[in-house]
Amino acid sequence: MYRAYSDMRQANWRNSDQYFHARGNYDAARRGPGGRWAARVISNARERYQSGLSGQGPEDTARDQAANVWGRNGGDPNRYRPVGLPDRY
Repeated sequence: MYRAYSDMRQANWRNSDQYFHARGNYDAARRGPGGRWAARVISNARERYQSGLSGQGPEDTARDQAANVWGRNGGDPNRYRPVGLPDRY
């Protein structure tokens, strides 16, 4: 999950948030039940923090959580990949 977060910060690409959420959860879940559990706990905590302190609206939180669940359940993160995002991500 840290790698996806780091890549998101480095890419600084418009409309890529959900892609990196899905990718981070997907990567963590592929590590097994413990990874899937950790992805759920970290993602939920991050969304609670962001929605409470940063003023992120409920619509943004819902979109992020949908991408988190998609990736955590083995869905292809490329579903959320924005047009033009460099291939290295």
